[in-house]
Amino acid sequence: MARAAQTLPQLTARAELAQGFVGDVGDLMKLVMAKEGLRPAKNLDAALAHELADCLLSVLLIADSYDVELEPAFLATMRLLGQKLTPPRRTKTARKSRAHQVALGPRSRSDPRSGS
Repeated sequence: MARAAQTLPQLTARAELAQGFVGDVGDLMKLVMAKEGLRPAKNLDAALAHELADCLLSVLLIADSYDVELEPAFLATMRLLGQKLTPPRRTKTARKSRAHQVALGPRSRSDPRSGS
C-alpha cells in the first residue's frame, strides 16, 4: 500500500536506476567477452574495473531506493547457495554400503531382494 502513495517521479527514478543497471551489465558483458578474446578492447583491465564498480553502484542505489538491507540479504543468500553447492558429506558407512551395492551389481526383476 505504501507504493500507491509514491509519486510518478519516484517510480520513474527507480525504473531509470534499473534501466541504467541493465545498461551497465551489458557493458560489463562486452568487457568479459573482450577478456575472453571474443571482442577487441583497449585498456581492458581498467575498463573492467570501472564497469564492475558501476554495476556495484547501481545495485547499491537500487537497494537503497527500495529500502533493502543488503548485508543480511547477502549473508542469507550466501548461506542458501552454500547449502545448494556443497555436496552432502558421505559417511564411511554410506561408502561401504554403496561399494557393496556396486559389487553385487544391478538387481534383476526376478531377484526377490529387489522389491519388485
